[in-house]
Amino acid sequence: MANSHVSLFRVEEGRLIREYDSEQLWIEAWGGNGFRVRTTHAASMQDEDWALMPAATSEVRITVDGERASIVNGNVRADISSSGKITFLNQHGDILLQEYLRSRKNITEFCSALNIDAREFKPILGGDHGLTARFESDPEEKIFGMGLYQQPFLDIKNCTLELAHRNSQASVPFYLSSLGYGFLWNNPAIGQVTFGKNITEWSAKSTKQLDYWITADDTPAEIEQAYAAVTGTAPMMPDYGMGFWQCKLRYQTQEELLEVAREYKRRELPISVIVIDFFHWTNQGDWRFDPDYWPDPEGMISELRSMGIELMVSIWPTVDKTSENYEEMLRKGYLIRTDRGIRTSMDFLGNTVFFDATHPKARQYVWDKAKANYYDKGIRIFWLDEAEPEYSVYDFDNYRYHLGPNVQVGNIYPLMYAKTFYDGMASEGQKNIVNLLRCAWAGSQKYGALVWSGDIDSSFASLRNQLAAGLSMGLSGIPWFTTDIGGFHGGHADDPSFRECLVRWFQFGAFCPVFRMHGDREPHSKPLGNSGGGLCASGAPNEVWSYGDEAFGIFKKYMLMRERLRPYITRLMQEAHEVGTPPMRPIFYDFPSDRSAWSVEDQYMFGPDVLVAPVVHEGERTRRIYLPKGADWTECATKRVHEGGQWITSEAPLSEIPLFLRDGANLPIGWTGP
Repeated sequence: MANSHVSLFRVEEGRLIREYDSEQLWIEAWGGNGFRVRTTHAASMQDEDWALMPAATSEVRITVDGERASIVNGNVRADISSSGKITFLNQHGDILLQEYLRSRKNITEFCSALNIDAREFKPILGGDHGLTARFESDPEEKIFGMGLYQQPFLDIKNCTLELAHRNSQASVPFYLSSLGYGFLWNNPAIGQVTFGKNITEWSAKSTKQLDYWITADDTPAEIEQAYAAVTGTAPMMPDYGMGFWQCKLRYQTQEELLEVAREYKRRELPISVIVIDFFHWTNQGDWRFDPDYWPDPEGMISELRSMGIELMVSIWPTVDKTSENYEEMLRKGYLIRTDRGIRTSMDFLGNTVFFDATHPKARQYVWDKAKANYYDKGIRIFWLDEAEPEYSVYDFDNYRYHLGPNVQVGNIYPLMYAKTFYDGMASEGQKNIVNLLRCAWAGSQKYGALVWSGDIDSSFASLRNQLAAGLSMGLSGIPWFTTDIGGFHGGHADDPSFRECLVRWFQFGAFCPVFRMHGDREPHSKPLGNSGGGLCASGAPNEVWSYGDEAFGIFKKYMLMRERLRPYITRLMQEAHEVGTPPMRPIFYDFPSDRSAWSVEDQYMFGPDVLVAPVVHEGERTRRIYLPKGADWTECATKRVHEGGQWITSEAPLSEIPLFLRDGANLPIGWTGP
């Protein structure tokens, strides 16, 4: 008879391993105060690290006592019970997170007839598993992060989120808990998470194993820094990235773009970046300028640089079936595949297929084309659009990549798209790389991904969503965030309601990590031709002088304010680069001991010294504002000093966004200080 007292545990290469029936469970130290947890029912553990990088750990202590075991790494401890249930505790012995297990077998902990497993693997016919992971829920817990969703909620407790990317949705599965821990779902599969009042439940439609990472510390800043240490930090933002970016849908010709740049200079307005949007090319997947509309890229770039302006160019991952590169890419396996139907994944102005960014040789192929046709002409910043990628039909189970089926690995696509250009630019010796993407996944920040919130509506309701989106992205480890100022869809220059929305959005944009004007304004102009760069229509003018004298005066005020703040913003970007601190963060980040600060969702800190209270409702001319406890706050518009720990009502005329300086910080916002 087998010995029933043989331990289920063993220690191997510093990790605690438990084997029971077909399940193998690994818990290992990962980072100074973190654990990586993996389980599988396969013959061996998958060695793909996904979002994680190798990280230094503290001294690890592992204890095995019969059918129980524990592992300690710095501030965090994991206990495994006789039933296999995992409980995580901090250095004070407080329970942070524990698995949800309801089983008749679990007599010593929670005997239940429900028979619900904490780690449930449901076999899929022919191979892998659908996965559900369950955790106990603390109804009082607050949860922040998880990427970018079009909703106004900063605290996402009691929310259900799709773990999938769409246009204007970026699933970045890391969250920060008010209980003092951070959690990364280290799995790029399509799925869902519910942060319920009664249970927290993660699911993956198809996967080979469970994989997550958890860390614990005393403050949100320490938790975010621990996360950055294991997933990477952003490069240093280049100097031009900290100024004003001008964009619209879409400059149709080289001369039109240059004339806009010249007008900014004639008006003595600060501008750092100007953008050539989509369909400046000969065909999707050719990745080169259409010479009929952009005849002299080198000369254009030279003139812009003489004005101190960097040029950004839009790149799409789509390859039209009539592209000069399609047949070669098809033959070499560089395009994503469909499991059903014809191989068309997007049908915007052509039948197109996305290049397979998970394929190393496909990434090199696309970079080589971009290098020859853009980089070698002087382009040093790219707009990597359609990064989700944006399928015409979001049938996630119908697409297959080099790394596997989309349902199993699809969320990794935007990270690999960013890596395509980051690696290529780095190989040319470029430093301080930044590229604009419409999507991201955990770890995208290390590849220079500046994420914007997609093709959103031009409305105050949409503006409120972007406030939550920007703060959530920062807490998800993506410090570089921007929006289309004024929203993307719609907005007419002569509409007073839209003008007000645009002004309020512009004020908010001045205190985002990147300050960028963009939008598809009405009325549209007509296409210039029937092929290439002439195929696509353009939106109405979207320059700062396009909306009347009152709006222009306000825009100019905040453009000049942003310029004066560039030394301060540079310090914020340096901290983001060095330790992962988001420039834009909820007020509890800097004031974690003020419990009231954890419930404030409509204002934020821009760095440690500036409190920003955006006006996000039409017609609003006053704002109720909470000033965190532990500091004195100087109201920039009035110079009045307020003690922290109280609510006040601040005047908010159309020309003003309420701003407050912490403890007399001497920043050139509009006055020189007391």
